[in-house]
Amino acid sequence: MPKSVTLIRSRTLSDIAEYAYAATAPADARLIFLAGACPLNTDGSTAAIGDYAGQAAKAVENLRTALQEADAELENVISTRVLVASSQQADLVEAWEVVRDAFGEHDVPSTLMGVTVLGYDNQLVEIEAVAAVLD
Repeated sequence: MPKSVTLIRSRTLSDIAEYAYAATAPADARLIFLAGACPLNTDGSTAAIGDYAGQAAKAVENLRTALQEADAELENVISTRVLVASSQQADLVEAWEVVRDAFGEHDVPSTLMGVTVLGYDNQLVEIEAVAAVLD
């Protein structure tokens, strides 16, 4: 079965980034646009209050669930945007390391952003993603 996502690495851009700089999907791939995965428990409460890494882990868990329900998995993700409610770079890095580790070798193009506030009470992390699958 052909891969649905091809990661593209640059030989001229810095190799310090912990992700591919671009990704492609075949023309016949089904694209899946995921809502931001939030660190919410099934009862709607916010998980891991005050814990950037804990919220990132819960958001990844919820992202995996949404992907499974769309017949996809992390290896089908073509890009992510990680939003962290903080102006401190260390907080962004703490959340990013959890996301990076979850994706492992499938280090998709990502944007990491510090934002002022997110939508739920006590929410610190949210992960947006686009995936591509071949049916």
